[in-house]
Amino acid sequence: MFTPKYPPHDTPPTTPTVPVDGIVPVPVQPPAPAPVPVSRPTVQLTPAAIITVAAGGTAVVLVVGTVLVSMLLAVAITGVSVAVVAVVLRLLLNDLRKAR
Repeated sequence: MFTPKYPPHDTPPTTPTVPVDGIVPVPVQPPAPAPVPVSRPTVQLTPAAIITVAAGGTAVVLVVGTVLVSMLLAVAITGVSVAVVAVVLRLLLNDLRKAR
């Protein structure tokens, strides 16, 4: 219904032969032939290749998970240590105020 209508390939494009306003139309070049697609070999997965791909994917997931968990732990430890330092400084400052 909404597909475009193309002329058949063996029909050359036409140009008007009557000059319009004294301008001679330039003939239209026929379109270049479409390139022939290169055939590529198909990939055949053997059971050993499937197992290797699954093991590789599992290894990648484990490594990425380990890195993310270690980064989360580093942030948590840093946050706890900053909180402890803040509490210690607060106690020291309170002791200095009381000593005056």
